[in-house]
Amino acid sequence: MKSKSNTNSFPVVCVGGSAGGLDAYIRFLKHLPANIGAAIVIVNHLRTVATSLHQILPNYTKMPVELISEKLDIEPNHVYIIPSKRDLHVLNGEFRLKPISKPWGWPDVITVFMNSLANNWDGKLIAVIVSGYDGDGADALKSIKDVGGITIAQKPDTAKQPDMPESAIASGYVDFVLSSEDIAKKITLIIDNQL
Repeated sequence: MKSKSNTNSFPVVCVGGSAGGLDAYIRFLKHLPANIGAAIVIVNHLRTVATSLHQILPNYTKMPVELISEKLDIEPNHVYIIPSKRDLHVLNGEFRLKPISKPWGWPDVITVFMNSLANNWDGKLIAVIVSGYDGDGADALKSIKDVGGITIAQKPDTAKQPDMPESAIASGYVDFVLSSEDIAKKITLIIDNQL
């Protein structure tokens, strides 16, 4: 049994998206080193569609890609996928799943997870908002910044659906606006420089 005391000292990258997100996730992962030293958590906010990302994305990265289950340990150099119809939290170095708090209308699973990270994770946080409808995630960018995290939005003209990145940028709490490929390169530099 491994100790939980220092398990949450490595960086976590939360990538939030929805409509058009698959293209962004693929372009991002293809340019991210498999030994990045961070956990990559993809929070896709499509409420009613059962996710198949954990079956598609292994084709584009050498990192293990896992669908998140309750109390799953968070480890670096892994890609984690939120299951459908669940809110995602983090506690004691593990994922925690709860029933979705907004079962109707646009979900806010990205905002919920980012706020949980800001409150419960000791390592560096990087929040990324990519293609999607609505503005999920924008409301949590301030909390990521407040704990010293870095925030990135996909360049709207490279997103299949620019609503979500545009909402993030409009919040005033985005550090970088980049294409998916350049997001991967920027994150690699950030993590290399802080380790």
